[in-house]
Amino acid sequence: MNSHDSAFSGPGGGPGGSPIAIAISPVLTGRDAFAAMRDEILDAAPGTGLIPVSAEGLADESLENAEVLLRGWSLGGDVLDRLVGRAPKLRWIHSVSVGVESVLTPCVLLRGLTVTNGRSVFDEPIAEYVITYMLAICRRLPQLLELQRERTWQPLESQEMASVTIGLVGLGGIGRRVAELARPFGSRVVAVRRHPGADSPEGVEVLGGMDALPLLMSASDFVVLALPLTNETEGLIDDDALLAAKPGAWLINVARGGLIDERALLRALRSGPLGGAVLDTFRDEPLPENSSFYRQPNCIVTPHTSWSSSDVLGRTFAVFCDNLRRYRAGEPLLHVVDPTQGY
Repeated sequence: MNSHDSAFSGPGGGPGGSPIAIAISPVLTGRDAFAAMRDEILDAAPGTGLIPVSAEGLADESLENAEVLLRGWSLGGDVLDRLVGRAPKLRWIHSVSVGVESVLTPCVLLRGLTVTNGRSVFDEPIAEYVITYMLAICRRLPQLLELQRERTWQPLESQEMASVTIGLVGLGGIGRRVAELARPFGSRVVAVRRHPGADSPEGVEVLGGMDALPLLMSASDFVVLALPLTNETEGLIDDDALLAAKPGAWLINVARGGLIDERALLRALRSGPLGGAVLDTFRDEPLPENSSFYRQPNCIVTPHTSWSSSDVLGRTFAVFCDNLRRYRAGEPLLHVVDPTQGY
């Protein structure tokens, strides 16, 4: 466990060490689970007050006594800063997402607030998404569906997963789970990561640190972006990285749009060397209707849905409520974000 995986926060000022109050914004996109999970939260922190907060930062009551904020995806950085400014007793923010670039705001950093995230919650659905599209591409599913629409009977040659190399850029929970799911197929799995000397999953060949990215690009049939967006990784996939790609390779992004220079990616999709891309996240979301990515024939666009699963909500609240119990007891919280590293 790294030093930033736990931090002391609590006990709270409410009954039995519970927070005096918890502010809760809409948890998942298009879904407000406040009512559904109210009893679970109160079981973890008896006697606490619950204050619903809208995506615009409007609260049903004063935030003066809020010690904890459960932050959903819809609560943006500017709104978060304004909300933090109205919560003088706030000590801990739990962000349901894994990426926290919009949580580590100037106000949050200035206050030195503890931030935890949804690490591990989304590993399974995102890894399954990656494997799904790898299989679809190997089995030529997009082309077969197009042939069906055209009512054309034309068998296509496919590729077996055992013959491909999967390159993982980042080897956290998502990258590890992709490697585990790929293992039965017999694919070669290589990776680059910030700390190449750390323990790696069985069957994963770590090529080195991020400076080994060109080597990974040149070796991989599928390049999977599964790393956080930080100052160091912003625009990581640029012209130079893409020119190093193996001809015909596919890029799969299930992390953050800011990792990619999108103009460079469009050039690589149109002129090579990439064979295609599966993109679940973009710099601007929702992706504008006039975006060239929608019209690019070798590009599969999905609306930031790789995380989606009927089981995600339960895991989200399990992680938060586990930490609530720790908070009450004055124990170290899990999944604490290191603001100096951005994850």
